[in-house]
Amino acid sequence: MRRAQIVIVLLVCITVIASAGAAQFQRRGGRFGYGQIRPNPSYDGAWMFCRIMFRNASNGDGGGWAVDYPQADQNLSFRLSELTRTPVSNDGAGNFNHAVLQLTDAATLSHCPFIMMTEPGGTYFDEAEAIGLRTYLQKGGFLWADDFWGEYAWEHWVNEIRKALPSGEYPLIDVPLDHTLFHLLYDVREIPQIPSIGFWYGSGGGTSERGRDSAVPHVRAITDRDGHFLVVMTHNTDFGDAFEREGESREYFERFAGPGYAFGINTLLYAMTH
Repeated sequence: MRRAQIVIVLLVCITVIASAGAAQFQRRGGRFGYGQIRPNPSYDGAWMFCRIMFRNASNGDGGGWAVDYPQADQNLSFRLSELTRTPVSNDGAGNFNHAVLQLTDAATLSHCPFIMMTEPGGTYFDEAEAIGLRTYLQKGGFLWADDFWGEYAWEHWVNEIRKALPSGEYPLIDVPLDHTLFHLLYDVREIPQIPSIGFWYGSGGGTSERGRDSAVPHVRAITDRDGHFLVVMTHNTDFGDAFEREGESREYFERFAGPGYAFGINTLLYAMTH
């Protein structure tokens, strides 16, 4: 199935993730474990936020797949419905639906035109997961990997994603600011460095969570041989917190939510149209 087919039907994830073996995916030291995942909603024909559940490597650098879950998923869905004409899945009571799935859930993955991973610097992919991700992307899917800081986390992520997308076949580039991704709906003229709300307040307004090691934010992409984006990676910045924390602090909202949603909405639209 090509990306255009996925976009046209705007399918979403359907089934509940099987509980057997799911304990291995728990977030280390975080707010959410597997037992707190909400059941995936049934298909209703509209766009839905699809988050990827993954295991952390013992030598990885990241808080786990559930960082920013579920508020970022809901808030980005709300803003997509508010700022575009995209039909977005909801429960009829004003709550936006969202799903959590594994890379081996081939049937449900194929219904998502867009998937997201947070803190991918800690990721571990086994062979089946790497194959699942490659198959999904080859069929027209799109991955956004967000919120990982410093060179160690970057190198770890590259090693893992290359299990799915080998470097000889899938180039990795820095996305230039004149690329359509930055200007599809909103005119994004610089890559914002968005810190977690805790770091921002705790550091007195700092934005680089790893100091000099993460001073420069990047938007990078992995493409196919024809230059089509398969993966967008936002490194040394945390768009997820701009979505999740928008209602917790007026000051944080005014500083980071605007740039965060501008890029986020552009990315969703790009995923569904290119």
